[in-house]
Amino acid sequence: MKKQWYRLDNAALIFPAIIRKNWNNVFRVAVTLTEPVDPEILSRAAADLKPRFPTVFVRLKSGFFWYYLETVREAPRAEQDYAYPLTHMPRKQLQTFCVRILYYENRIAVEMFHSVTDGTGGMVFLKNLAARYLELKHGITIPPENGIVNWQETPKNEETRDCFQLCGAPVGIGRAEATAYRLSGNPEEDHARHVIMGIVPTDELIGKAHEQGVTVTAYLAAVMAEAVRDRQAMDGKPPKQLKPVKITIPVNLRKTFGLDTMRNFALAVNIGFDPKLGEYSHEQICKLMYHQLAAEVTPQRMAGRVTTNVVLQRSMPIRLIPLPLKRICMRLVYAISGESKGCLNISNMGPIVLPDGMAQYIERFEFVIGVQYSYPNNCSVVSWNGKTYISMIRGIQESELERLFFSRLVELGIPVEVESD
Repeated sequence: MKKQWYRLDNAALIFPAIIRKNWNNVFRVAVTLTEPVDPEILSRAAADLKPRFPTVFVRLKSGFFWYYLETVREAPRAEQDYAYPLTHMPRKQLQTFCVRILYYENRIAVEMFHSVTDGTGGMVFLKNLAARYLELKHGITIPPENGIVNWQETPKNEETRDCFQLCGAPVGIGRAEATAYRLSGNPEEDHARHVIMGIVPTDELIGKAHEQGVTVTAYLAAVMAEAVRDRQAMDGKPPKQLKPVKITIPVNLRKTFGLDTMRNFALAVNIGFDPKLGEYSHEQICKLMYHQLAAEVTPQRMAGRVTTNVVLQRSMPIRLIPLPLKRICMRLVYAISGESKGCLNISNMGPIVLPDGMAQYIERFEFVIGVQYSYPNNCSVVSWNGKTYISMIRGIQESELERLFFSRLVELGIPVEVESD
């Protein structure tokens, strides 16, 4: 098959420029089956999907002006999972494959460089990989519904497009906002990542959120904000020196604009409060998070944010700057403002839905985003079959934030089963 190449979408442009020797932006989606995984069949399933998902099976290339993605000749083979989740993808590996397909006992995991797609796109691919694997393993046919596609069809044009170019506002909106409190700790010497997962009953989590009149995402953001507030209080600084507590929420723009793509199509917003202004109750924080998030995710404001980002990409003077100089500029801008406005992410995938014939083979799903370059904690959430899986990752030795967060959920009446790597 002839090689294809794709310009990086607007959200993907920054990631190749800010790669460090020991860090890059990678996320993980995983599914646990009811039986051990056969790696040969998994490799066959990946090979079958390669023509259907051309933007997934790519490698990172650098041109004179921009990085770009180029399709690979063969799909990567399934490898046994090793070490810890989200081990570093060095540039040399990204120049070969931007995706890993892993297995361990009953689990299939896919790890992706963020320039390829976002969590939603990654989960679509994982579901289809698992579906094709089950078809090969059990000789069944899984219907193309609930996110499963016909793997023999030609990819739809809409799946490969950069949707950021289609939904901008007439003018952009400013980026100015206060710098948030910075979580910190003692980094692991080998740059290991620790994942602690809290498993909670979905119905009880929804019930608590509805008691406050808020969404699950806003509720989890409120509880996390309380944990960050308490963590900052442990620093012992006087009230006048406290920093704003803000949680970063990635917003899936596919729902906002009614567009679909397998590329990145999400923007992050920061919601929170300033503890210098006084004490906030749990109820007040829930309301703040809910109303701030609702105000930010309107199509008009999201379109304004898109325009602010896309205008720079379209600027002719910027387009003509050679890539080495662009890389220096993007690193500088990212270092100054890229991660200074939030304390950590909460990325909520929401509930996973599957065809009935496939669901019987599935035990659970997981979604893990990596830590950012300048702050050491992150959180990601996915729900399946009555349970919500909350993954907290860190690159430091201290687990205080996880303890505060999960303990607070228990205090609020939500039972939490904790698993640790």
